[in-house]
Amino acid sequence: MKLHRLILLASYFLLLGSFAKAADSTQRKNNYKYPPASVTKHSITLGGQKINYTAKAGHLLTLNSKGESKGLFFHVAYTRDGMETGKRPITFVFNGGPGSSSVWLHMGALGPKKVAMKEDGTAINPPYAISDNEYSWLDKTDLVFIDPIETGYSRPAEDVDKKEFTGYNEDIESIGDFIQKYVSMEGRWASPKYLAGESYGTTRAVGLSGYLQDRHGMYLNGLVLISAVLNFQTLHFTSGNDLPYALFVPSYAASAYFHGKINKQKFPDFAAFLQEVEKFAIGEFTLALAQGDKLSRPEKTNIAQRLSDYTGLSVEFILSYHLRISTGLFPKELLRQENYSIGRFDATIKGRDKQQGGSGNEFDPSYNLSIFGAYTMAINEHLKQNLKFENPDMVYEILTGKVHPWNYSNVQNRYLENAEVLRSAIHKNPSLKVLVCNGYYDLATPYFATEYTLNHMFLAPEYQSNIRMKYYHGGHMMYTFPSQIGAFTKDVKDFYEGK
Repeated sequence: MKLHRLILLASYFLLLGSFAKAADSTQRKNNYKYPPASVTKHSITLGGQKINYTAKAGHLLTLNSKGESKGLFFHVAYTRDGMETGKRPITFVFNGGPGSSSVWLHMGALGPKKVAMKEDGTAINPPYAISDNEYSWLDKTDLVFIDPIETGYSRPAEDVDKKEFTGYNEDIESIGDFIQKYVSMEGRWASPKYLAGESYGTTRAVGLSGYLQDRHGMYLNGLVLISAVLNFQTLHFTSGNDLPYALFVPSYAASAYFHGKINKQKFPDFAAFLQEVEKFAIGEFTLALAQGDKLSRPEKTNIAQRLSDYTGLSVEFILSYHLRISTGLFPKELLRQENYSIGRFDATIKGRDKQQGGSGNEFDPSYNLSIFGAYTMAINEHLKQNLKFENPDMVYEILTGKVHPWNYSNVQNRYLENAEVLRSAIHKNPSLKVLVCNGYYDLATPYFATEYTLNHMFLAPEYQSNIRMKYYHGGHMMYTFPSQIGAFTKDVKDFYEGK
């Protein structure tokens, strides 16, 4: 009997020891060191009205199902002072990539500070400059800029594999859980809630509209999708997939029109020109591509001539690629005779390659000449000088490859398509409204591909008006143009006001 009690006592203390080790492990992980948050007070004048606001820059620690540290999400939140939070909208903002921080929307259009840009959408000379952003959304909504894990200053917690974040499902869950925790911690459940995403960030936003709704019971009021991609089949120029060859043609045409490669005596009106091109692309050209080798030589030559008239490329060049022109070819070929190549993110911006020959760009002028250096300076300067956030031992990752390979196991052996998530979210929540913002000169996520995707959602007729499309004479980041950011901002603020 005494032996039995001794065995039970020993087992009890062993069990206590296991609990203690587990607790120590959790405590060790939860005490992972990172810089303290910084809270600062500011003011800005928007529309003639002075707005006082609080900025908070820091990390939010998310936990896994065992209560252990999982992710350290760096974010910057701007909240307007003196407002009733239950009525004040809050918008969670992110960019795309995958692998991009939130710097582009943060310092380019939405936040209280903005990168200075030239009229042509390129950056001013180094060391660049930032100033108050008269187009900030702060008069309409509080803003929380989120950097996904491995971007910005966001990192996995100690002993956590980055693979827990770097995939479609993993990304949606981790960002969704961040939003749920933030809303709970800050007491924002009664606030109207919005998401704003750009590029792959639109893929993320749409995925979140379903995840937040189904997992956390968080029904959103609206999505702002900037340069959207919801169906990757519309973008991938792969053998056997003719869809993007047709859907990119209107953006090629707009770009050629901008660079003077279109006969403007024949096509004097830009809007009418694009309307004709769109009709050709989705009709006659799509039917021609579908015929493949069954298309006769005269028919093929006729299609090539039409395509030449609309894109500024030669008939010979088009025929040499079987009528199929990818974004690997067009940016190099359009201005080859002038020894320029044009940008993928923004086709209005051109740059010089080392050699005139070759089939592809040496670099993307719209990234290197326009945004990379200026935005890198802007976020680092803003965080340290204005927001007083210090993190000297870590690089703020602007656009990184550290998130790759990105896990698409949820769509193995097929293209990622999550427009169906949006359809389902709207059918379950008819109050969900969507604003889609498109640049005519965007060769990364072309506007006509977005139209195609939305036209194939099969949204119920009574919900068709939930989605509105807006267009701008800009590229992937149309707000980099001083001439376009005003219209872009007005459309967004009208959206928040329900106009």
